[in-house]
Amino acid sequence: MALDQYYLLGTSGLRVSRLALGTMNFGTGGYHAAYGKTLDESRPIFRRYLEDGGNFVDTADFYTAGESETILGTLIAEAKVRDRVVLTTKFTNSVAPGDPNAGGNGRKHMIRALEDSLRRLGTDYVDLFLLHTWDRLTPVEEVLRTFDDLVRAGKIRYAGLSDVPSWYAAQAQTLARAHSSTPMINLQLPYSLVERQIEVEHVPMAQTLGLGLTAWSPLGGGFLSGKYRHDSANGLT
Repeated sequence: MALDQYYLLGTSGLRVSRLALGTMNFGTGGYHAAYGKTLDESRPIFRRYLEDGGNFVDTADFYTAGESETILGTLIAEAKVRDRVVLTTKFTNSVAPGDPNAGGNGRKHMIRALEDSLRRLGTDYVDLFLLHTWDRLTPVEEVLRTFDDLVRAGKIRYAGLSDVPSWYAAQAQTLARAHSSTPMINLQLPYSLVERQIEVEHVPMAQTLGLGLTAWSPLGGGFLSGKYRHDSANGLT
């Protein structure tokens, strides 16, 4: 699939490659250590993506305990492509065990998480800032107001959601439109030939409300890659 063909994300004016570069395995910290890549191992992956015309790069503060953002920031600076890439990061997961406000979707954590991400990425803004996971607690109005304030402050360009119920995304988008605040332009969800649940509600909701869908784990956690083989005695290996 060509990477130098670009598509509008949702109903925004933001143009992105059909395939994004996920960087969850850039770095060797946290629970990703078993399959993480060092800076030197990540560099050719990043450069090949750019050379093929890709411009949509995805990370999160939680990936490899923050190393993914640090490595990505270094690679972007080396290649001098900050203005070219559409840089996406996410917040929600706790990065400081024991601190009750160091995780979740509340305003205090959202702002702290973004400031920390900007520092690790070596930039003063991100193009797309996503709520990583629904925390089941924070009022959606609080999330929307904080997104709007961060856009007005120039620290993020666009806002979006990841791994939320369809009703939550619909509520967020409807409230944002009703109050003329920052809309959601992206909804990131698991989708593959073995994970198609989003087709029931999320897809028609996104089409109706103008949310661009991006898929994570398109190979079903490796299941569709062919690396697993069926053993008649022991099952999958």
